[in-house]
Amino acid sequence: MATGKLPSTKTILSAAASVAASAMLIRSIANEFLPAEFQQYYISTIRSFRNRLSSQFTIVIDEYRGHIKNELFEAADMYLGTITTPSTQRVKLGKTENEKNLAITVDTNVEVVDVFEDVNIQWRLVCIESKGGYETAGAIYGRHMRGGLNTTLRTEIRFYELSFGKKHKENVINSYLPYILEKGKIIQEEGKVIKLHTVRYEYWDAQTIKIDHPMTFKTLAMDSEIKKALMEDLNNYINGKEFYRRIGKAWKRGYLLYGPPGTGKSSLIAAIANYLNYSIYDLDLTDVMRNSDLRSLLLGMSSRSILVIEDIDCSIKLQNRESEDEYEAHNPKNKVTLSGLLNFIDGLWSCCGSERIIIFTTNHKDRLDPALLRPGRMDMHIHMSYCTFSAFKQLALNYLGLYNHNLFKQIEELLGKVEVTPAEVAGELMKTSNAEVSLQGLVKFLHNKMKEKEEIKTEKNSKAHNEEENENEKTLHAKNMT
Repeated sequence: MATGKLPSTKTILSAAASVAASAMLIRSIANEFLPAEFQQYYISTIRSFRNRLSSQFTIVIDEYRGHIKNELFEAADMYLGTITTPSTQRVKLGKTENEKNLAITVDTNVEVVDVFEDVNIQWRLVCIESKGGYETAGAIYGRHMRGGLNTTLRTEIRFYELSFGKKHKENVINSYLPYILEKGKIIQEEGKVIKLHTVRYEYWDAQTIKIDHPMTFKTLAMDSEIKKALMEDLNNYINGKEFYRRIGKAWKRGYLLYGPPGTGKSSLIAAIANYLNYSIYDLDLTDVMRNSDLRSLLLGMSSRSILVIEDIDCSIKLQNRESEDEYEAHNPKNKVTLSGLLNFIDGLWSCCGSERIIIFTTNHKDRLDPALLRPGRMDMHIHMSYCTFSAFKQLALNYLGLYNHNLFKQIEELLGKVEVTPAEVAGELMKTSNAEVSLQGLVKFLHNKMKEKEEIKTEKNSKAHNEEENENEKTLHAKNMT
């Protein structure tokens, strides 16, 4: 049997270093002299050859499809957080004060193994920082990044990769992924988490806020008849899927909340969100530069959600359609126009999605263009008035636990004579937990309001009288001069 002397460790390391150096030199020469098209072709050929030899098949699920949030990505995100296996090495845990349990989510680049009908499926969340936008991220990962225009301004790009045996491809696509979608919906309904979305860099911020606002229709202090009518309208909307399809309209509803500050417009929005279990998209029009960005935001909203534009009369100056060209010439930074907003809420783009509520709020309804107010855009106009007696009774129940009191009659008479907001009444009732003292303080507050009202009225009458006398003196003086 032939024997030979084995090379020393030093010799092996020296040879390896020479090979590595040669490879680096060849790579540098290729990058310097070979066209980029040839390099790309070479890399693609190597990958294609490697894929033919592999028995695995990989599916990529991007977070976005163009401008629209990928429902499959969201469903996978929720589903994978519910499964833990011995092979899972690392997860993310978190909890806010509004959450009852610890929230488990998949960490970046950690493999999670799931088993479906005896098929092993490996999941991995990939997250790429996008310092230079879309093209930079694509170059880092070595493949063409999907996501379209919505990808360019996001600071990171996320997607799931799931790998499995090629022979199970049909089963995974036709059975497993629909199962994931269904499980995601169930988990979402069970969680009943309402999220608040805001705009960042002209797109919905991926970092949402989970809100747990306690306001409900049961505790909302507003006119009882208006509250009843609104709840009936919401119930008709919820159950109206087939109706909207039959009449050929998008499944959405618009509400205009108008009235002075402190009358409960924000509280009503919270009550609607809790009643429907819809997330809220809070849109500040000053964050939007162009009409096209409005469309992108609409497409980025999920179904079963509420779009809120507060103080629409003063957020930006919406020009009428006849003067839009002149407006754009003088306002190059913000080119959101009335026609752009109308198309956003009621045009063809509004059909891209379903089960949506659109809410405008304003303190001055008379300042809004009539085109914004017509049915189909704002279907129901809700006047958030000064505090009525029915609203006061709800506040008394909320703060003092009272259904009736001997001072209620006097308070009802005073509320009919003065204008106070529910917020002002609530402020008085919060001053003490003693019901008797609290109501007496409210009566005193309302009497002071009446006194102020009379003083203002007297002052106005006196001013008008003085102005009339001055006009008479001027007229008499002019006659004497002639």
